[in-house]
Amino acid sequence: MNLFIRKADINDCSLIRDLASRIWEHTYGSILSKEQLAYMFEMMYSIDNLYKQIAILKHQFFIISADERPAGYLSFEEKTDDTFIFQKIYAVPEFHGKGVGRHLVEQVISYLKDIHPQPFTVELYVNRENPAVGFYEHIGFVKSGTRDYPIGDGYYMNDYIMSININSVSG
Repeated sequence: MNLFIRKADINDCSLIRDLASRIWEHTYGSILSKEQLAYMFEMMYSIDNLYKQIAILKHQFFIISADERPAGYLSFEEKTDDTFIFQKIYAVPEFHGKGVGRHLVEQVISYLKDIHPQPFTVELYVNRENPAVGFYEHIGFVKSGTRDYPIGDGYYMNDYIMSININSVSG
């Protein structure tokens, strides 16, 4: 399988929303209520909110394609001078278990090494019931805490905080 990653921009908001619509129910359908799923999807993936994430909040999105078909995406933001948060890491279900997610994470960490050659930490938040916890542990992330983060309408994100320390320089 030929994998290609590119940095996304505001012109990719519709593509990111389309990918999310193919991933969201599969990922969270057995974890969250339908009402919370719908609320969170619109909160995170409305075109206006995606535009805000990219243009105003300066989240950087990357899109991965497998054999020239969009297969997933990752976004991150800089939390502090030496900490980056992976806000979103998703692969279309048909590509689960085929190395797409691992490749996406590895390539974005490589990108971060290029733009930030000093040691840094990458954090991510993952629902405590999400089977992806095992994937993140497998690729080197460790559980470093939990959070119950209110998102509105009485809903919470009940997450593990996972992190990985990157100590090597670019290359």
